[in-house]
Amino acid sequence: MIARLLIISGLAFGLTFSVLPFFWMLITSLKSGSSSMFITLDSLLDNLSLKNYISVFEKIPLFIYTKNSIFISLSTIIGTVLSSSAVAYAFSVLKWQYRDKLFLFIIFTMMIPLQVTMIPVFVIYKQLGWLNSFKPLIVPAFLGGGAFNIFLYRQFFLKIPNEIIDAAKMDGMNHFQIYWYIALPIAKSVTATVAILTFLFSWNDFMGPLIYLSDQIKGTLALGLMLFVGQNQTEWGELMAISIIMILPVIFVFVAFQKYFIRGLMFGGSKN
Repeated sequence: MIARLLIISGLAFGLTFSVLPFFWMLITSLKSGSSSMFITLDSLLDNLSLKNYISVFEKIPLFIYTKNSIFISLSTIIGTVLSSSAVAYAFSVLKWQYRDKLFLFIIFTMMIPLQVTMIPVFVIYKQLGWLNSFKPLIVPAFLGGGAFNIFLYRQFFLKIPNEIIDAAKMDGMNHFQIYWYIALPIAKSVTATVAILTFLFSWNDFMGPLIYLSDQIKGTLALGLMLFVGQNQTEWGELMAISIIMILPVIFVFVAFQKYFIRGLMFGGSKN
């Protein structure tokens, strides 16, 4: 009984510790002026209004930023799922020389810091004429999808019984058909995991749009959020308002697909 109470108390403390920052964000977004940063229990629910949210809509083209963020995120998800699953299929089902060694090299790339490749990649995109466009943010997703996503798909594809592959070949299916009609559909839990992780990265990406996009009309929500952070003064109420707007889709996506997310990590993290 005592152990159960301790577990419940620990979970309650952890939940409170996790939810408290979001509650502070919400209350701060509903307060204006100097009172937005200094909240006491006595003034917790005093002078609440939607003024900061209205101000956000007036100061930045929020709908355009949201549309750009959605377009980039969805395009990145499609590219990542298709390319990483295709590469993983080649590293798991197909038999060819140096397959495992090349896979280890791809996994090794996960240890390379992003800052190391940032300048060379920028120079390449500049020579291609891709600057100030969405191409640098979308096209790389169609060129492999990232080592971690390839790893998740590969671990799942390794569990596909050889009998299924052999039966499909006997029915006259080639490897592309096996991948498209058999391997990819049964890997929906891994696909959900990859899609969620890709969405979180793309939706919250600030560095990429900051480097490659120069026109304000092509900005994303992450860039719009930083417009409320001043060098000498920060409008905390407005900053928290746009933060709430930006975080709501993330919460919705995770809550809606959390069971697939957990299942995909379990399948992708284990072997046969």
